[in-house]
Amino acid sequence: MSNSLGKIFSITSFGESHGKLVGIVIDGCPPGLALSESDLQSELDRRKPGTSPISSPRQEEDKAVILSGAFNGKTTGAPLCLAVWNHDTDSSAYEKTRFVPRPGHADYTAYVKYGGYADYRGGGRFSGRVTAGLVMAGAVARKLLTPLRIEILAHTTEIGGIKAIARDYDEIRKNAPANAVHCSNPQTAEVMVQAIEKALQAGDSLGGIIEVIALGVPAGMGEPVFDTLEGELSKAFFAIPAVKGVEFGAGFSVSHLKGSENNDPFTIREDHIFTTSNRAGGALGGISTGMPVVARIAVKPTPSITQLQRSVNLVDTSITSIEVSGRHDPCIVPRAVVVAEAAMAVVLCDLALRAGKLPGVIA
Repeated sequence: MSNSLGKIFSITSFGESHGKLVGIVIDGCPPGLALSESDLQSELDRRKPGTSPISSPRQEEDKAVILSGAFNGKTTGAPLCLAVWNHDTDSSAYEKTRFVPRPGHADYTAYVKYGGYADYRGGGRFSGRVTAGLVMAGAVARKLLTPLRIEILAHTTEIGGIKAIARDYDEIRKNAPANAVHCSNPQTAEVMVQAIEKALQAGDSLGGIIEVIALGVPAGMGEPVFDTLEGELSKAFFAIPAVKGVEFGAGFSVSHLKGSENNDPFTIREDHIFTTSNRAGGALGGISTGMPVVARIAVKPTPSITQLQRSVNLVDTSITSIEVSGRHDPCIVPRAVVVAEAAMAVVLCDLALRAGKLPGVIA
């Protein structure tokens, strides 16, 4: 497996959905950063299950624990090991269908790749549960980015085909955290919730789109040709379970434009270089332009649905059916919003260190 991301600010994910714990090891965090478990907890609380009627009923406290790398409230420069314990696990549903892969899940591919030895309980390493570690790493990365005044925002723009009208940054800051689906339009949020509830009643699920924005990113971040800004962000976004598509700026719509329509003209304001539009999404040649970095990620419908589905038996290679039970989100999009923010923060922190824009020791 490949469980690490980043070159200087490097994170390694560990743990399984129904194992003892899940967490993250961060190597390369500069010494002297003020860090407490409460810094991690505020972000974890936004992600944890059981907080709304449209999320998984699994009740996990998700209490953050710093196991190493901090002393007297400051990072030491040694690897940070951050973890949360798994308490509310029920593997009975997975034992019954161990050899019948759930359609849309990684059950089959994990079984083949790891010879049947992968932890299948709750999806094991392929569960959204493991993103708790990424969220904790994102909390550390956000603190490290503070001197650069980088702000990261994410909000739900679409669920089940229901699209939110574009909002400005102030409305995203104000409205997105105030509703269950993290949508910047309160009226649309209500319709989204109703659609999720309807899908749940039908034993089905919904997907959607999350927009992630980084404000204040200085020009010059990104390492072409292979460690580009968009490339590193895409890698991090695709590590979030259920993400099936990523686009930046105008995204796939650029294929319909002419060069004269797509190019972002340069201008100068208060001795700073800007562009009058941002169809590039804050990156040119894989390097940040100084404009907002704007990405959108497509999240597929939760594969675990209670409707009867066709599958196979891996033991006798016969065709069978499966009716998934257990505790699952009817729409993973709302809880993935904070994970997307964390992924953005981790990548920007690593690229900022690589570009020499952050100090090696935090005073």
